[in-house]
Amino acid sequence: MAIKHHRLALLSIALAAVSTSTTFADPSIYPTGVTRYDPGKAFNSYVLFSGGDRKTHLIDLNGNDVHQWANTGQPPFFIDPQLVGGQQGHVLLQLSGATGGGGNNKEAQSIGEVDWDGKVVWQWGGAKAQDSYGAAGNSNDTSGYGTTIRQHHDWRRLPNGNTVILINYEKPVKGFKAEKLLDDGIYEVDPKGQVVWKWHAYDHLNEFGFSKASLKYLHDTLGRGNDKTKPFDYLHFNNMSVVGPNKWFDAGDQRFHPDNLLIDSREANFIAIIEKKTGKIVWHIGPDYPSAIFENKVPRPVDQISGQHDAHIIPKGLPGEGNLLVFDNQGEAGYPPVKLGVGGQLGSRVLEIDPTKKEIVWQYTGADSGRPNYTFYSSYISSARRLPNGNTLIDEGMNGRFLQVTNKGEIVWEYISPYFTEPRADDPQQVISNTVYRAQPVPYDWAPAGTPHSEKPVKAQDISQFRISAVQ
Repeated sequence: MAIKHHRLALLSIALAAVSTSTTFADPSIYPTGVTRYDPGKAFNSYVLFSGGDRKTHLIDLNGNDVHQWANTGQPPFFIDPQLVGGQQGHVLLQLSGATGGGGNNKEAQSIGEVDWDGKVVWQWGGAKAQDSYGAAGNSNDTSGYGTTIRQHHDWRRLPNGNTVILINYEKPVKGFKAEKLLDDGIYEVDPKGQVVWKWHAYDHLNEFGFSKASLKYLHDTLGRGNDKTKPFDYLHFNNMSVVGPNKWFDAGDQRFHPDNLLIDSREANFIAIIEKKTGKIVWHIGPDYPSAIFENKVPRPVDQISGQHDAHIIPKGLPGEGNLLVFDNQGEAGYPPVKLGVGGQLGSRVLEIDPTKKEIVWQYTGADSGRPNYTFYSSYISSARRLPNGNTLIDEGMNGRFLQVTNKGEIVWEYISPYFTEPRADDPQQVISNTVYRAQPVPYDWAPAGTPHSEKPVKAQDISQFRISAVQ
């Protein structure tokens, strides 16, 4: 049975409002927390995310905040206990400095591993690390760019105890309209903080699949915003993951070696695999695709992806293992910008792709839950993760909305983040938001013994019958 829903239309008995003197463009009141939950159809687990309150939350599927950390993460990333000597409840978080990667904040940034009680057990970054790895440009830094190195958007703990970190930095360039690029790279850092492997995107510009026309456009533009005072964030990687064990490599396809790294470029609309041994790009889709088809028929060739997030290979043991899962935002991106529906009318999609055939084998859109496509839409951020029972956990990031859907599109759990940002003094619009960059499913046994969780059903409300009485 199709379930009808739209985040901005939903009103339930458990209403919650953000109380400010500001007039919002959104409806002034809508529910937060859990709005529906079928424990019998959902995969029951915790969910980890950083909220607008700049804290990191671990919730159960009844929305109970069972644990939190005082730091935020871009994104927070839970560490498998097997990688930290069996210790439970360890996460990767930002310890100081700004998060994100769109700007070039000069503040020294510190990142690290934090235990269940909030104690920092490993740290990398800060002013001292910048002296060693970035700004000083000494013998420990072979990049030669002499600029601030910052973590952004993603990181992973490796089985060898090292940590791979997605970084960016300003790079002076010639032959571009922009005087500087904000280039992306990857560092592998050992437990002592030493950088033992490096990769820089600009060195591989001709391996990403750009056409001659796209490369010319790339050289001749300043990027979105057309601001010459800022470095041109020409690729804007928003995701890096380890390929991991998979059936393609087991069958002899070396492109999918478990040690290889998968990246995606939000601005240039491509997803690629880096061969860890050589640094070369050995597989990619995009940046050019056939025009968007938006059919329901699968399998079919991959059509226009734009502004995507959270691309990764589905791990072994999960339904769809070996396939690529990605949140296709359909946000503005591309060189030149690809044609999208006006105001996002086409909506966002979650796509499961066979990477060897480059075919879509499963998708989720708003229509799969009985609503118009535009009711499921996030032009930026967002994520999607496959669950052991075949469901998919989705973060519709710009709306702070999580949903768990079956492979047929039935929504069996839904949650709207109640954690909002505070208005900033330097923000003339006084914007308040509950956006969430990424939501990760976390198994119960990851947390220390005795951590509570609840699995009580929550019935979806009939919004067509709900009314608010006028003040007498």
